[in-house]
Order: sequence, then C-alpha cells, then structure tokens
Amino acid sequence: CYHCKLNMKEGDPAVYAERAGYDKLWHPGCFVCCTCGELLVDMIYFWKNGNLYCGRHYCDSERPRCAGCDELIFSNEYTLAEGQNWHLKHFCCFDCDCVLAGITYIMVNDKPVCKSCYMKNHAAV
Repeated sequence: CYHCKLNMKEGDPAVYAERAGYDKLWHPGCFVCCTCGELLVDMIYFWKNGNLYCGRHYCDSERPRCAGCDELIFSNEYTLAEGQNWHLKHFCCFDCDCVLAGITYIMVNDKPVCKSCYMKNHAAV
C-alpha cells in the first residue's frame, strides 16, 4: 500500500489511481486526502507531488483562500493582513464596512477597525 506501506495480500480489495501511475495501490481505507484524511474512494481525487488531495485541499494548494468569505481568490490583487489572505473588498472595518486595504487600522478584540471608527467607538476619551 502506497500510504501505510503494508503489503497488499492477494485477493484483498485495492484502489488504483490512474493519475498516480501503475505502480501504486492503496487499501480502500488508506486512499485519503493527505491534508484532512477524507476518504477518497468513490470521490474525485487529485494527485500532486506524490500526494492525494480532496478537491478543497488541492485548490488550496493552487490559490489562496479568502479569510472573509472562504472562497478561492482568483484575482491577482488581494491583501495579506493579520496572517491571512483576503479579497480586497472583504478586508473591511468591523464597524463601518469600509475597505481597509492600504489604510491604517487597529485590531479591537481580534477584529479590524478603521482609524476613524476606532477614535469614535473604542478610544478612551
């Protein structure tokens, strides 16, 4: 078995993945996504750099995912903030929804707030 490295016994069911090549077989329970462990028997699978992936984690390896909407980001313009990727329109002030890409913001209780809303709603007077 390509995953667990145990010998396949004659007569045991085995999974063959054409994209992985003719020399690889898996026990049905070992044919899983390398990231999340989702069982891929009877599912669409992806093969990349010697690893099996479910659809979600294969796509995550190709494109960043927006922390705001959980969708893949296909645009070349997006922002990296607070250690996460965001569509430009989704990285916005928690209070007023103005877009924060390229402007000063303050984190309040793990939520981004523009300077104007911070001064108005959160700053000590």
